Amino acid sequence: MGSPPDETHGVNEQDFDAFYAASVGRLIGQLYAMTGDLAEAQDVVQEAFARAWERRAELDLGGAPEAWVRTVAWRLAVSRWRRVRTALAFARRQGPPATVPPPEPHHVLLVEALRRIPEAQRRAVVLHHLCDLTVEQVAAEADCPVGTVKAHLSRGRTALARLLTDTELDPRTTTRLSEVRHD
Repeated sequence: MGSPPDETHGVNEQDFDAFYAASVGRLIGQLYAMTGDLAEAQDVVQEAFARAWERRAELDLGGAPEAWVRTVAWRLAVSRWRRVRTALAFARRQGPPATVPPPEPHHVLLVEALRRIPEAQRRAVVLHHLCDLTVEQVAAEADCPVGTVKAHLSRGRTALARLLTDTELDPRTTTRLSEVRHD
């Protein structure tokens, strides 16, 4: 098949490419028939060819390289099944996941508003107000001057106030709602 292998490099690129082109479709079909999962067959065959490429110095294209790739691909598929089975068994032993209550509406409003402000402002606001870092600590973590952090905080709070106007997080709305409830 092609030129003889270079003694220092084994199978050359052109011969390996020809071997790949001639056998990849057939091997995927065979592994698909063995596993019953086309995506899995494609993945394991590609991984097996990657391993063959790494061992191309030892690969004998005159021997049975296709059988070697098929065997490696099959072993990879079996190994994946075992990992999945082990993970499923572990998950079953853990029992059902704890019930997590949905987020509070005010939390959803705040997160939506935070997503709408620029990233630098959002980061400064979260680090300062939610993580309780000082302005100096925020500056150190963000690797920027203290003055820049102060500007981000000021602009971020202003933007959040504008975005949260007339929501349940607006102090004026809360006051109006409490007045309505007491009437």
